[in-house]
Amino acid sequence: MTIAEPTADLGVYVKRFARASVLVVGDVMLDRYVYGEVTRVSPEAPVPILTVTRELAMPGGAGNVVRNLIALAAAAAFVSVVGDDQAGSDITGLIGGQERVEPWLLVQNGRTTTLKTRYIAQAQQLLRADREETIALPEKLAERLVRIALDAMAATTVTILSDYRKGVLSADVAAQLIAGAKKLGRQIIVDPKGRDYARYHGADVITPNRQELAEATGLPVEDEAGIIAAAQSLLAQHEFGAVLVTRAQDGMSLITQDEVRHYPGEAREVFDVSGAGDTVVATLATALAVDVPLFEAARLANIAGGIVVGKVGTAVTRPSDILAAVAPATGALRKVVSAAAAAEAAERWRTRGYKVGFTNGCFDLLHPGHVHLLEQCRAMCDRLIVGINADASVKRLKGPSRPAQGEAARAAVLASLASVDLVCLFEEDTPLDIIKLIRPDLLIKGADYTRETVVGAQLVEGWGGAVALAALLPGHSTTATLARLRG
Repeated sequence: MTIAEPTADLGVYVKRFARASVLVVGDVMLDRYVYGEVTRVSPEAPVPILTVTRELAMPGGAGNVVRNLIALAAAAAFVSVVGDDQAGSDITGLIGGQERVEPWLLVQNGRTTTLKTRYIAQAQQLLRADREETIALPEKLAERLVRIALDAMAATTVTILSDYRKGVLSADVAAQLIAGAKKLGRQIIVDPKGRDYARYHGADVITPNRQELAEATGLPVEDEAGIIAAAQSLLAQHEFGAVLVTRAQDGMSLITQDEVRHYPGEAREVFDVSGAGDTVVATLATALAVDVPLFEAARLANIAGGIVVGKVGTAVTRPSDILAAVAPATGALRKVVSAAAAAEAAERWRTRGYKVGFTNGCFDLLHPGHVHLLEQCRAMCDRLIVGINADASVKRLKGPSRPAQGEAARAAVLASLASVDLVCLFEEDTPLDIIKLIRPDLLIKGADYTRETVVGAQLVEGWGGAVALAALLPGHSTTATLARLRG
């Protein structure tokens, strides 16, 4: 078996992702997360009482594949079916609100939209409650779905069939779409379910996990030799172009008629494997859509899967995440991240029981007053994220002669401080949007503010956080320093 080595061109490939256009057809569902705290057991039954603090809803199933495509900067067309219920309406709103998505969500009267509700306390899932219907689509609705999907296929480069066995790809729907892809000269990738892979006959790539491979072939897959043998049996039976087997912490194996390559596990630390398969198939499709060779596309998918399992919840991977993995920043620059990456880190820290603090400013010409302020901030929390105004924002707030240092230089200097755990830029005049995203446990500003004038104070206190004011070191001001230099 060949071990795939890192490829120098991977970063170049990632930068093409924004040119990708991908069609997703499959079963959409609504993933709802109910977060809270448990402090006592119910007197009615031996079960914990969850005091709800927040709720989150996002598209799941094939909808999560779409989320991943958008996060990767690709454009997506999405064809699926929802019921005429509240969950279906919520999914339609969530998908329709995404940029770069062309949604075709057909409504079936009387159908129950799949809804998965997870109840979580202290990062521990207490219960998952599912509501779903797994019947095949009516014949006329299936015909309409295939017709719309084939039209969308002609306008995109790669198609993903995301099968969760909820009925959208039942009967011969998958077979019709694969035949249509062949006729149009489009590549088609299948994320399969069940034992009958004849339904996917002729697909270019199929992406079972190890367990799904065993179920589909009835063969043992405990070691690499078994995986190869099982995958080769699928290639022979169903004329697939390739079988990409996801193997959890062991990475992935790509088997074609002529070659076998193994991609070792990329995850440094596994927090949550939810949705990792969706990330893999979305990354593979995005890469193939911009003419990345199959073996390099599989490596990118493996890297993306390794990144997403290190995040909390059903997360996504972004081009910046992959670029950082391919060519990681060194030294302090590793602490300069996007706002989305900072939010994911904050959620991960909270699951470990850390208090996450946030402060912000322009931090132009870092001086002892700034250092003193940041050291106080870090002393109040376990992890400190610092938001800094981007150059355009500083110019609007401070005047055309500012900033004295560009945003990259200011971020790098801040990141070099031991008191700072992460630095992220924001383009707006206030940090309100980034505060909403990061959801800090503690919001900190200097004592020249009052609690009423701290931007985001009500938000943070609303979700149970706190606001703190740090003492200032007298005699230090960037404006005064610049005036002296100019004087």
